[in-house]
Amino acid sequence: MDHTTTPLTPEVAVATPANETGTGIDWRDDTGAQTAEYGIVTLAAVGFAGLLAVILSGGDVQGMLTDLIKGALTLG
Repeated sequence: MDHTTTPLTPEVAVATPANETGTGIDWRDDTGAQTAEYGIVTLAAVGFAGLLAVILSGGDVQGMLTDLIKGALTLG
């Protein structure tokens, strides 16, 4: 039996000019974009949660929520 093997060679990423400026940056490559989006969404969620915490900790809002819950429980 004749077994032939091909050597494994790693693929090498080469930056190619994506435009006429020849910057060597491939702007079409979106590697890491999803991670950045997750980071931005997480920061926005934390900011929104902080804003909600400030608003809900106010006395007027707590009173309204308490009245709403009491009203919902007494309807049954």
